[in-house]
Amino acid sequence: MPYNPDKDTKRYYSINEVAEMVGVSESLLRYWEKEFPTIHPKKSSRNIRQYTKEDIEEIKLVYNLVKVRGMKLQAARDAIRKNRSGMEGTSEVIDKLLAVRAELMTLKKELDELS
Repeated sequence: MPYNPDKDTKRYYSINEVAEMVGVSESLLRYWEKEFPTIHPKKSSRNIRQYTKEDIEEIKLVYNLVKVRGMKLQAARDAIRKNRSGMEGTSEVIDKLLAVRAELMTLKKELDELS
């Protein structure tokens, strides 16, 4: 089978990797873990957190609600409980729009350099 560099074969991520991916501090991830029972990384025998892709998606959903939309923690918990699929869909759309914006900003910067 040919190598596919786009395919991510990693099963677990450290708290440092996840914090860097999402753009928050490690302490905030630990705090959210206490506040949102749906975030529950596996812990190794040495009590080291190991996040799965599902955990990361849950963290991104919380990030979207709390940091992007400015919801209070209780409101974010209620929103996830009442309309989980709607919140996930909205979060995915926002992630895609942010990626498109970043790409457009890169293109603009390159065009500005040519002028």
